[in-house]
Amino acid sequence: MPQARKDTLVWQAGLYYHIYNRGARRLTIFREPTNYLMVIRKIKEYSQANDITMIAYCLEPNHYHFLCRQDGDVPAGIVPQSVFNSYTKAYNKRYGQSGTLFEGRFRAKPIKSLSHLLHLCRYIHANPVKDGLIADPADWPYSHYLEWIGKRDGKLVDREFIERYFATPKDYQLFVHEYLKSRQLPDDVKKYLEEMEKQIPTK
Repeated sequence: MPQARKDTLVWQAGLYYHIYNRGARRLTIFREPTNYLMVIRKIKEYSQANDITMIAYCLEPNHYHFLCRQDGDVPAGIVPQSVFNSYTKAYNKRYGQSGTLFEGRFRAKPIKSLSHLLHLCRYIHANPVKDGLIADPADWPYSHYLEWIGKRDGKLVDREFIERYFATPKDYQLFVHEYLKSRQLPDDVKKYLEEMEKQIPTK
């Protein structure tokens, strides 16, 4: 199994990380439903094999977001590296392309405050609405928002995490829709996301 590449980021057990990237030259990295489903299967495979918990994720046509917790000693970066190394090979073979699929290496940021963590969950799940793909986050099948609100019985979800911070699935649904209605986030989260979107614009 490939090892996560060395960098200046400290990967530490117990920390949460926001990991994201987009297609090179804003290339569409997911062309059809089978592309998304392949990646979701691989996320499950590599996260479970390496003691990494996927808290929130969303795959969109030209980019992705993972919010995960590193529960053991294996760096959480092993997930995007392993998933997309194999996916890129399969994608290039399927569509007759060659070379890199992504715009450089994935970005990863540790998330150290609870407020930032929870607001980032709803930002990730609301992202397809924000990007104009659908009108309601429940209409986008390539995140696990449906698991969070109790509408789909997927396995790639930490139900203990959800129940710790939201009394009912409806509470989380309201939390997400409140953001979609107001587009307001705490200043520190807003600043972080603005910087991220400058690094990796999706449109």
